[in-house]
Amino acid sequence: MVFINLPVADLERSKTFYEALGYSINPDFTDETAACVVVSDTISVMILTHAKFAEFTDKTIADTGTIEVINSLSAESKDAVHRVVDAAVMAGGTEDRPEMDLGFMYQRSFLDPDGHRWEHVWMDPQATQDGPPSA
Repeated sequence: MVFINLPVADLERSKTFYEALGYSINPDFTDETAACVVVSDTISVMILTHAKFAEFTDKTIADTGTIEVINSLSAESKDAVHRVVDAAVMAGGTEDRPEMDLGFMYQRSFLDPDGHRWEHVWMDPQATQDGPPSA
């Protein structure tokens, strides 16, 4: 399983944002300081208030103008990529970069309301097995 932990400025806003993408909130791991966003059976995103996040590190929380990680999730189709990224933009996120279409791989990305970057990527199943086609 994968657990991604992200600091957020407004927990309720972030919960609403991620629910708009089609994800659910696990109430068993949610309180007034944190929420567990269920992305899939194997991926959860813990969104934590800055105060709660600070309990796990002595480092400064990065501001929204910086980037430390790019979270990339696979999608089952190009349509699924569009569905998630379009939903993110409609829910208050920002499309981050132009789409990338290499034929065997398609990708779009967005920033959530706290500036965390998410990429959604579809890759042709044959390319997943064989590697990218020769140029």
